Amino acid sequence: MPLNWVEIDLAALRNNFYLAGRLAPGSRIIGVVKSDAYGHGMVPVARELEKCGAGFLAVGKFHEALDLRQNGIELPVLVLLGIEPEDAEEAIRLGIRPAIFRLDHAKMMSEAARNLNMPARVHVKLDTGMGRLGVPCGNLAAFAEQIKLMPGVVVEGILSHFAEADEADRTFCDFQIERFTEAIETLSRQGLPFSYAHISNSAGVIGLPRAHYHLVRPGIMLYGSHPSGGEGDGVGLQPVMSFKSRIMQLKEVAPGHPIGYGRTFTTQRQSRIATVPVGYDDGYFRALSNKGRALVRGKSAPLVGRVSMNLITLDMTDIPDAREDDEVVLLGRQGDERIAAEEIAGLGGTISYEVYCAIGKQQRFKFFLNASGGERPA
Repeated sequence: MPLNWVEIDLAALRNNFYLAGRLAPGSRIIGVVKSDAYGHGMVPVARELEKCGAGFLAVGKFHEALDLRQNGIELPVLVLLGIEPEDAEEAIRLGIRPAIFRLDHAKMMSEAARNLNMPARVHVKLDTGMGRLGVPCGNLAAFAEQIKLMPGVVVEGILSHFAEADEADRTFCDFQIERFTEAIETLSRQGLPFSYAHISNSAGVIGLPRAHYHLVRPGIMLYGSHPSGGEGDGVGLQPVMSFKSRIMQLKEVAPGHPIGYGRTFTTQRQSRIATVPVGYDDGYFRALSNKGRALVRGKSAPLVGRVSMNLITLDMTDIPDAREDDEVVLLGRQGDERIAAEEIAGLGGTISYEVYCAIGKQQRFKFFLNASGGERPA
């Protein structure tokens, strides 16, 4: 029996995937599984998305794409951060598509394609205002002219990324959409054909239907969180991840007894204190010290004292039927109560993305299908 573990509800993942499909009808879905599927386990999640009918998968780095291929996943894979020269030939052999934003990277793909006598399929990344990776809009025409001269390079797609699609004010999104549309027209005028244009992340899928184009790239919404950070998303997303542990020790403590490092909490009454084997080594934020909570027997128990590397302490005084080895839910649902990633993020001063990634790094997963979701909508 593990001390703590992560449960991944694949039926909830299916629900969220099909929801993305309903919100973006006519567009194919790129399932974003970078960073170990936001901490949810990249390979099992990718397998489920493949079954659901995803058109592509997207990862951040080449080694992630390689892991997918080594585990038998055959969908086209887009590497959002591009690839290095030593990986070019293997990428072509495996049908892995790099995002291209530098001419020297395009040239290396061309050379590898000629060496293998195989096409190198790439997606050109355009900077429409994010200010990170991407060909500057003003340089696109010259970039496209150079790409046209490179034998073996097939521009399969063009992509960009929204900077503020999760904000209420969509003015800058409109600006980016206009730039992206102009870029599509530029490539068309220059005779550089491509099959796919895509710019919409989860926020774009939900709130910007005019920007769905040929493909959409849902990420955080696949895992059950709204990109704007609100718990009541009004969309129908279902949380995919739960984080659980158990009570390792339960003891009676007299009033005036300090708890944990620094004695930051002192009991004010006769108390029952549960020690739970989870800490910041397991991705549970230290910032939750004296602020977080957990669920035991369907009731909320406050976290008291500091979060240490491997242990936390909960005040169980108001849950008198709690016992040692009882399940403790740190993220997820138990009975009618639920602790959402957004709640943890708010207490920790961060976002749900970081909550999932931090917890998921511990890699003690249980994957299952429940009976509450995952059916393809009519």
